[in-house]
Amino acid sequence: MRVHLMMSLILTMVLPAVAMAQPSTLEAGLLKSMSIKVNHEGDIERDDSSGIALRNYKRNKYIKASPDLRYDYIDNYLLLKPATFLGHDLKVIEEEYMSAYIGCCVSPGVGVIIKQKGSLSNVKAFARKNRCSIEPVDFNTHLRELGIKKPQAQTGNYYSLSCRERDIDRRN
Repeated sequence: MRVHLMMSLILTMVLPAVAMAQPSTLEAGLLKSMSIKVNHEGDIERDDSSGIALRNYKRNKYIKASPDLRYDYIDNYLLLKPATFLGHDLKVIEEEYMSAYIGCCVSPGVGVIIKQKGSLSNVKAFARKNRCSIEPVDFNTHLRELGIKKPQAQTGNYYSLSCRERDIDRRN
């Protein structure tokens, strides 16, 4: 018992203060960044924690440090290793923001592409609650748009979940 306690104490002092985040912690941060909140004026807006969520995925090597593709105002990150999103396979994380004005119509927020595993009821419930839009997507076409010449995505159903400012006013 005393040796076990001593080892725990030594490991606590030796290991870095910030341990590697578990996928469930990463997922919680991503979900938070896709959620809505009511501001001081009573208006509904997106949570602004997407930068924190993405840094955690980067630090834990789930996505590259820089986006696989940036077009318009959207950074696209392909997952480098398996992760889940509400019980489904997470494939792509998108972040839309304006770093420099390039023309009309930035809509800040986050989106994901998932490969369906089982019922979508939890994803649809999250979308309704947080005023996100969900639609089927041809993942091979999306991968080609990201610059992958001959994509060979696993067969299955893929969905895009968009939780951006423009989605707040949409109804699914």
